[in-house]
Order: sequence, then structure tokens, then C-alpha cells
Amino acid sequence: MSGENHDHDHDHAPGHTFGGAHPARPVAADGGGHGHSHGLDGHATATGKHRKKLIIVICITGSIFFVQLAGAFISNSLALLADAGHMLTDALGVTIALIASLLATLPATSKRTFGLMRIEVLAAMANGIILGVIAVVIVVEGVRRLGTEVEVAAGPMLIAAIIGAVANLISLLVLQSGQKESLNVRGAYLEVLGDLLGSVAVIIAGVIILITEWYIVDQLASFAIALLIAPRAYSLLRDVLRVLLEATPKDVDLDQTRDHLLSVPGVVGVHDLHAWTITSGVNALSAHVVVDEGAERRDFHEILDELHACLGEHFDTDHCTLQLEPEKHAHHEHALHS
Repeated sequence: MSGENHDHDHDHAPGHTFGGAHPARPVAADGGGHGHSHGLDGHATATGKHRKKLIIVICITGSIFFVQLAGAFISNSLALLADAGHMLTDALGVTIALIASLLATLPATSKRTFGLMRIEVLAAMANGIILGVIAVVIVVEGVRRLGTEVEVAAGPMLIAAIIGAVANLISLLVLQSGQKESLNVRGAYLEVLGDLLGSVAVIIAGVIILITEWYIVDQLASFAIALLIAPRAYSLLRDVLRVLLEATPKDVDLDQTRDHLLSVPGVVGVHDLHAWTITSGVNALSAHVVVDEGAERRDFHEILDELHACLGEHFDTDHCTLQLEPEKHAHHEHALHS
């Protein structure tokens, strides 16, 4: 947690007095000189820690796309073509995630105070949209083929699908650890997982066609792939929307947070309490903390340190901003969130 005491007098602000005639000194947490670390140092994001994994997955996925594309044209399989298209979106999506993680490390400026960290969330949104579009295209093409007898070569279809399944399994193992930490890596992980299931569906369809020559199974498998993709696109876009709307992070309970802040000696009230996600792995929190009128000004640093220690112990908040206020000043505040 980070902390700072702004030692600038505010004579122009009515109500900013504390225990007498001296102007109060609002205290805010933002990376100052009281031993609090700043959660954004180096702009290290959750995705940034897994760049090498993303590069490995891009290489694997991009190579297998061409294998499956060739197999789809040789076998005339819509299911395999759908799986190849999904593989392409995987490669593009992971590439977007990788580029976003690099841009997110650019330093903050006076115009972009958090740098480009939020671009990772926008990349995850792009991945979700790509997944949704590919699902719709698969369904449209499958419907167009219904009622027609399209012969499919099961041999090449099976070979390409098996190669794709093995490649996807390797990619999943590479991304396994990172998908729990980063929304972007999770998006890539879900895409690869869906592609693995799609490859399995193509393998099953290929075996059935090889044995029975029921070519309609190819279209049915393509529908199955679309049904696998659609829920994942929805899930990813829903999580992205939570971040963009600055909803409270899932792992942060604001009621508990307020109770913990109020438990610090000298604190009599908390208002304007907000928590949100800047990007995956980087949560932020801000609050106005009302201090007992009986507290001496020399206690501000101690109270602030205790507040940050409390937050650091109980909550996953990487960037905290706390404003300490005397009780008489709190009446001048118009709380956006009590």
C-alpha cells in the first residue's frame, strides 16, 4: 500500500481546520515518504509477467492454423475449416494480448496518469468480439450447407484435427498458471480451451464419417464448435464490461473494507469509498476518512500508516488513495458513496 502526507497549507479551503486555528493538511495516499510501496511501480501488469508464454502460444497456434487450413481444403470439411478459423482468432487474439501488454508498460504522463494499462482490457474486449463473430460465421455457413450432400475426406480431416488437438493441449499447459492472474491471459486460455474442444469434436466427426459416411455429421460438428465459442465470448465480454464500468472488484467487499478502516483508533467515519480495477492484477481504492477531533496533528501519520497496514493485510488493493479529514470538515463533503 502507498501513503503520502501532502504538506501544503490550504488557506483557501473553508472547513480544513483541525483542532484550532491552524490550516489542516489533507493526507492522501499516493506513494510518499512513509514506507508505503506503490503498486504501480514499473507498470508491471499481470499479463506482462507471462509474455514468453504468449509468444510460445502464438508460434504454436499460428503454425497449426496453416495445417488445419490445408486439411480443411483437402478434406472439404466445414468443421475443420471452422476449427482452423477459430485457431486463427486464437493467434490474432494472443498477438493482441501480447502487444497490449507491451503498450501497458509505457510510462504514465500528465495526460495519461495510469499510462496505457487499460489497453489490456480493451484487448480482452477485442478477443471477446472476435470469438462472437467467428461463432456467428460458423453457424451461418453450417445452415447454408444443410440439405446438401457435401462429401468429406475423413482421413485428412482426422490427421489435421489430431495435430490441432495436441497443439492446443500444449498451449493450455503453457497458459495454465497465467490465466488465473490476468484477464488477457485468461482470454487467450479460454480461446485455446475452446479450440481444443473443437478439435475433439472434429475428431469425433471424422471417425463417424470414416465409419458411416454420414457427411451431415460435419455440419453438426461445426455447430457444436460455435456453441462452444459463444458462451466463452459472453463470459469474457461480461468481465471486460465490469472493468470498463469500474465495478467493485470481485475479490473486494466494500462493507468489510469500511469496517476495517473504522476499526483503526482515531477513525470515526468513512465516506466516498470506491474500489475498481485499472487492469488485470491492479486494483485501486480511494476513500475519505474522518478523524476524531481529539486526535493531534502529529497522529495523522500514525493513523495513515495503520490504515494502509489494515488494507494491505485484508484486501487486494494495489493503489490506495486516502484523504484524512477532521470531523468538522466532513460536513462540507458531498459524498458520492457513503
